[in-house]
Order: sequence, then structure tokens, then C-alpha cells
Amino acid sequence: MGRNRNKKPLLENIEIVKLAAEGKAIAKVDEKVVFVTNVIPGDVVDVQVTKKRKSYMEGHPVVFHKYSDLRVDAFCEHFGVCGGCKWQNLPYEEQLNFKQQEVLDNLSRIGKIELPKANPILPSAKTEFYRNKLEFTFSNKRYLTFDEINSDADIARTPALGFHVPRLFDKVVDINKCHLQADPSNAIRLAVKEYAFANDLSFFDIRAQEGFLRTLVVRTSTTGDIMVIVVFYHEDVEKREGLMAHLAEKFPEISSLMYIINEKANDSFTDQEVILYKGEDHIFEKMEDLRFKIGPKSFYQTNSEQAYELYSKTREFANIQKDEVVYDLYTGTGTIANFVARQAKKVIGIEYVPEAIEDAKLNSEINGIDNTVFFAGDMKDVLNADFIAEHGHPDMMIVDPPRAGMHADVVETILQAAPNRIVYVSCNSATQARDLQMMDHAYKVTKVQAVDMFPHTHHVENIVLMEKR
Repeated sequence: MGRNRNKKPLLENIEIVKLAAEGKAIAKVDEKVVFVTNVIPGDVVDVQVTKKRKSYMEGHPVVFHKYSDLRVDAFCEHFGVCGGCKWQNLPYEEQLNFKQQEVLDNLSRIGKIELPKANPILPSAKTEFYRNKLEFTFSNKRYLTFDEINSDADIARTPALGFHVPRLFDKVVDINKCHLQADPSNAIRLAVKEYAFANDLSFFDIRAQEGFLRTLVVRTSTTGDIMVIVVFYHEDVEKREGLMAHLAEKFPEISSLMYIINEKANDSFTDQEVILYKGEDHIFEKMEDLRFKIGPKSFYQTNSEQAYELYSKTREFANIQKDEVVYDLYTGTGTIANFVARQAKKVIGIEYVPEAIEDAKLNSEINGIDNTVFFAGDMKDVLNADFIAEHGHPDMMIVDPPRAGMHADVVETILQAAPNRIVYVSCNSATQARDLQMMDHAYKVTKVQAVDMFPHTHHVENIVLMEKR
């Protein structure tokens, strides 16, 4: 009996009614919500259930009986396999409508707060080639699709240079053309792969932890700078030198060519030495008349042009006066702090990552900004009564926390600091709503602005202005 109860059913002729968070969509079956992947509203499908719970189910489509009238053709040959741009089959206008609605639903349902009329979502001017950074992974065996596995043809498991399959750490999709980053990103990746094949360079085997080529990072900027980092698993001077020289010769426009020897089990290289092969050890990004120096380990918003729109709206909401002290929490490399500094008397940036704070100080220096100070440490430890007594009471605060939102202790500290205004920038409106709820007794939300940074994905940024009650 127990076995039957846990049997995963096939749901037939199910109409998808709306989009849901995390890129899924929703159907209703006997008043139970079913979350379905790779579908859009209006599709009628048979759904194979993969997870069954008391209040909901999850599944994927196995048969399409009717395609939605909303559906458009995806422009990327890797759509549906790579897992990156899940909404290419949905018109951009519809993506924007959903993102706007998701933000408002989260603020009202989770936050349960009174809201002003929200500004219309800010679309991204570019819906393709908008990213300034991509990391590609080498694999000695490319990922095979279900269709390839089930076909009668003899399919070759050639090496791959591309993206990890979602939720499968050891599977990499070989990418021919990616629509996320402008030229010469695709050309550089294809040239590396071609050279590796021609010169018998081995691709990394993540399970066996062996192979030579590991990852490839390409960073571009609106100034025309290009940074390329090749990560090798072990040193082989002759082979490494051959590949680096080939890249330098074939792409003279690369302004920063570097490499890393990473012998660790994982791919992260924040703790690794980055060795300069040719050019500078950094690139520059520009925003208005400000220049931001970006090193191989620096964080910078991955959609440069839309980041400018995000920060412009943040600055507009902040409405900083010349005599005001501004605190910028989770300041990162100080982009927002430096961007608003000229409007303020003083800007104090706080960030957990010490290296980011060094970048922030450097960015102030490069731009001749002398009214910023930056501190590294855990927000709830740094931002206390003594700190505020020493550096001045914040007239206004800008907070831009990670996806998890703010720790309850940080919220408590902000409430005790009691700035007149707070601008809260968020990449996750669900955790933002939770935090707003905690501050609702002291602050009223007076402006809401969603900003689309990542077309064809479910991600959306949201800016909220809060004013003291």
C-alpha cells in the first residue's frame, strides 16, 4: 500500500496557467499546485511527476498536446539543454510582466505591508549579449542530451568547453555559440578548444580529478577592455606557453591575459595566485565619468549597462543632500558608494570581504573621491553604537545584501541607527519582503522599482525607498 502511495503519477492533458518563481510554471490538479519545468502559460502537456508532497507536486513535461499562443522560437541552438536562458521561448514583454508581478506579490504576500503604486519595471535595452563575464568549464566528456542517448546513431562523447548542466556538477554542455556575451567571447572560446584539439591538450575530468585544461574566464567591458584567464589543473610549461602564445597572437585585442594553476578539488580561484602573461593585470569599466578598476577576482555587476540604470535609480531614490552622511551596507567593491559620493557629505561603506574593500578604496582613489571610507567585517559586528558615534549618524542608508537578505541582527542594528531614509536594493524580492516586514513598524515604503538585469532568466532586481514613519 505504501508503495502505491509514493508512486509518481503521470498527469495527462494539464494546462499550464501561470509562471512561478525560479523559472518554473504552475498547473492546478484537484486543487493541488503542480510546479512544472520547461513550459509556459497556455501550454497543454502530460506531466511526469518527480516529487509528490501533501500540498504540491513537481514534474516535467513528457508530451505537448498544445503549444501556448504566447510561445516564440528560442534564438539559441542550446536552448533547453544548457539551462541558462530558460525564458527565450517567452516574449520579452511577458517576461517583464511576470517579473513585475512577482515582485509585487512577494512584497504584499510575504511582507504584508502597505505599498505605494509601483513604477513600471525598467527593461534592459539589450536582451542579448548583455553580460560582461562568463566562465566556461572544460570536461573530457561532453554532456549527451536525452535525445542523443536514446537515438540509434553512434554519438561521440567528445570533450566539451561550455557550461555546467544545472544541478549536475560533473556534466558540461559543449557550447558552439552563446548569446550572453559580445564578441570576441565566442571566438576566444572556440579558438581555445580548436587549439586544444589540434595540440592534444587534455580536458579536465572532474570525477577522476585529472586533465590539463580546467576553466576559461572571459571578461569584457564597455571601454573595450578584454580580460581572459585560463585555469590549468597542473603546470606544463611547454603546453601552457603554447596555448597562451596562441591566444596572444590570435587576439591582440585582449588587454589582460592571465593564467592560474589550480590544483585544488574545486574550481574557485579566490585563494589562488593569478599570473600575468601579457598586458595589464586589470581592466576598466566606466560609469558616467567614473572609472572602476576590475581585477581577476573583483566583483562587478555582470550587466554593465543595466547596472548603470540600477544605480541611477538608486541614487534618484536616495535623493542625497550635500550635508548628509550616507552608509552603504554590503558595499562590495564600492560601486554604489563611489557613484553617490559627490552628492553626499560623506559615504561609509561596509563589506564582509576584505579584498572587495581594497578594490573600493582603490576605486575612490582612481576617481579622486576623498569623502568615502570603507571597512571590512561582519555587518552586525562593525555597525554598532560606538561605530556610529565615531563616524556620524547616518542620514540615509543604502543596503544591497546577497540573495539571502539581511541577518536579523543587521536589521536590528539598522533600526537602532535610525536613518531618515533607507534605499534597499535586492536581487531576491522574497527575502527583501521579509526584511521590510521586520522594519515596517518604523519605516514606510514610499517607492518601488523593479529592474530587469537578466533577460530570459527569472532573476529580477528590486529597489525600495523606505522613509521613517
